[in-house]
Amino acid sequence: VRIAPAGRCVCVCVYINGRYLTVTIEPLPPVVVGETVTLKCNFKTDGRLREIVWYRVTDGGTIKQKIFTYDAMFNTNYSHMEDYRRREDLVYQSTVRLPEVRISDNGPYECHVGIYDRATREKVVLASGNVFLTVMSPPNNISVVAENTPAPFSRYQAQNFTLVCTAKGGKPAPSVYFKRDGELIEVISYISPTVGDEGGGSAGVRGARPLISRDLDDTKLQKSLSLLGPDGRPGRLYTESPKRSYTARQPRLEPSPATEAIPETVVSREFPRWVQSTDPLYFFSNTHIPQSDGSVLVQAKLTWTLNPQLDNDALFSCEVKHPALSMPMQTEVTLAAPKGPKLLMTPARAKVGDTVRITVQGFQNEVFPEPLFTWTRVGGRLLDGSTEREGKELVLERVPADLNGSMYRCTAQNPLGSTDTHTRLIVFGNGTESNCGCWLGDCVKVSLTTCHAITVY
Repeated sequence: VRIAPAGRCVCVCVYINGRYLTVTIEPLPPVVVGETVTLKCNFKTDGRLREIVWYRVTDGGTIKQKIFTYDAMFNTNYSHMEDYRRREDLVYQSTVRLPEVRISDNGPYECHVGIYDRATREKVVLASGNVFLTVMSPPNNISVVAENTPAPFSRYQAQNFTLVCTAKGGKPAPSVYFKRDGELIEVISYISPTVGDEGGGSAGVRGARPLISRDLDDTKLQKSLSLLGPDGRPGRLYTESPKRSYTARQPRLEPSPATEAIPETVVSREFPRWVQSTDPLYFFSNTHIPQSDGSVLVQAKLTWTLNPQLDNDALFSCEVKHPALSMPMQTEVTLAAPKGPKLLMTPARAKVGDTVRITVQGFQNEVFPEPLFTWTRVGGRLLDGSTEREGKELVLERVPADLNGSMYRCTAQNPLGSTDTHTRLIVFGNGTESNCGCWLGDCVKVSLTTCHAITVY
């Protein structure tokens, strides 16, 4: 038994007692999942045919599983697979057709041909050949996410930003690359592909190597002034997860709610306090993780020093090429700073003792990456005594009357910028409602004011 090199046939000849048996198998081109493949076992002999048996070889050749048999004595054929998995059809004696092949069908197959010995009708002479079936599977899912998000915006420190593109279901592993505004991005690879355990998972995946200054030559450093430290020397890219203590918003003096006047929209432009580059360096890593079904999960990362002034509204796309695809698969995202989140307050007519919920309902535009929401009370602490709270919803339980007129700020921020949205809480006092619609007692009308303070960088 021999495995033929690519493009060649396997030919096995046996001569016993003047009889000859020649088995020839032509190699198969790669097939795509779902296609039909035909396994052909060509043979020549001057003896009397006894049987033809096809085997599926597994575990490196240690296990041979019968899949189909042709019995020449009784001119019958039958499958050795379970009824619910029977997919083989005998085309002509030694030719077997496998419709709708799966990834699990990938591997070597053997054809065994037996003839009767001339000296005795009870002895069978065997010859065999094999062929390798390569089954390809295109990726069935690709996605792009931002690593380590949601994350705050920092106007005082440059931040690294990483896009992660994941392609699932491909066999062999597809090639993954990034584009910006339709143009292929020139990248610097800083990590070799890593293969995990055969059973899948991430146990064999190494973490990304820190991008330190010695990885860059002088010409590359000239392209990116954002890699320079405060003293003008080549610095190190920040590759760890952003720490909240380093990027927390600076304390601000808040005016009293009684005297604060908030216009409808405030746009404040402030340039970040670090040198930006118009030609950033993009660092690329690519990791392969074998899956239990024989496919490969590919995870590609694109990392660069974010420039909110240039990267806001930039379109990034991840494209995947695979030999089983006639054209690349693509998914894309547009980087955007949050603008004007919509807030909903329930109940709309809050009374003393009610539980009030202020919820983020959406944005005036699509926002990527996912924003971080922080709630504060203008001029004081929140009802539970905390200075701020994170999440898409602020809950005020059993509101007292003295919260009437209090202003709440929702800060939505991502690494590209931040925006503040204010809403005022009107609390109705206890009492009954008169026919004129006024609440007896405090007798105030419902008034909900929402305004936005947008910071653009």
